[in-house]
Amino acid sequence: MQHMQQRQQMQPAGPPSPSCSSTSDCFPLIIHRSAAECGSETSAEPEKHEVRAENSPTDLFRMRSIVSFYVCFLLCLGLGVSCVVCVCLWNKQWRGGFAWDGSPKQFNWHPVLMVTGLIVLYGNGAVLYRVPLTWGQNKLPWKLLHAAVMLLALVLSVVGLCAVFDFHNAKNTPNLYSLHSWIGIAATALFAMQWVLGLAVFLVPCSPISLRKLLKPVHVWFGGSILSLSIVACISGINEKLFFALKRNTSGTQPYSKLPPEAVLGNTLGVLIVAFGLVVLKILSNPKWQRPDSRPEDTAYTPLFQEENE
Repeated sequence: MQHMQQRQQMQPAGPPSPSCSSTSDCFPLIIHRSAAECGSETSAEPEKHEVRAENSPTDLFRMRSIVSFYVCFLLCLGLGVSCVVCVCLWNKQWRGGFAWDGSPKQFNWHPVLMVTGLIVLYGNGAVLYRVPLTWGQNKLPWKLLHAAVMLLALVLSVVGLCAVFDFHNAKNTPNLYSLHSWIGIAATALFAMQWVLGLAVFLVPCSPISLRKLLKPVHVWFGGSILSLSIVACISGINEKLFFALKRNTSGTQPYSKLPPEAVLGNTLGVLIVAFGLVVLKILSNPKWQRPDSRPEDTAYTPLFQEENE
């Protein structure tokens, strides 16, 4: 009995504690805390540097892309205003002003309204969705603004066509005989169909999502094509007008071949229109400037009157 009691006393009361090879194995929390307090190089600071190095190129690239967009957008606005000023100055200063009485002054409304509506308003309305400030907002107000600007552009274009048709009828001049008139009528007709189709597909609530996905690329492609046709029509119309107005020296003006100031202004207007169109097409063709929810991976549109929370 005495031997058994001695053995029980010699046995430990609990399981043997594991041996610690180092102080860090026995007290890991203390070691990590002291290392962090002492400003050790193994703290979280290198991880912060790695995160910054990973995100920095992306942030710089995104900022550069946004800055490039706003440079093009401001250039687009400046060129558009310059086009309107030049066409108004040309018809006011050299063509005698404006009227609606069947005289040549009524014809002067035609270039002013076509350049303002079919070029400037149309181009600026097309790039509304590309403005980065609109990306984090509800798309519905911008849809309505896009439709309203395009409708105003269409109305001005139709009034401009009415001006030239009335003038031709008053002077017994044939209509739609030149290539300029064919291209202009085609651009305006396609514009009207584009607006009606866009209203029916992208704003009417009953339009199915599958139809919107199918027609969205067509809508975008026709938008750029209509702008290109409008530019060709305006350039050919300016050239045609300058040939007709400056072909004789009976009114005391120099012929077009001598490049008088009116010809310089008309040619400058044509160059500004081409530059404006190129900037707009550049904005529309850059996939990095597309609205995030309008990219190919997410082409579903929410129709009018349906709540959007973006």
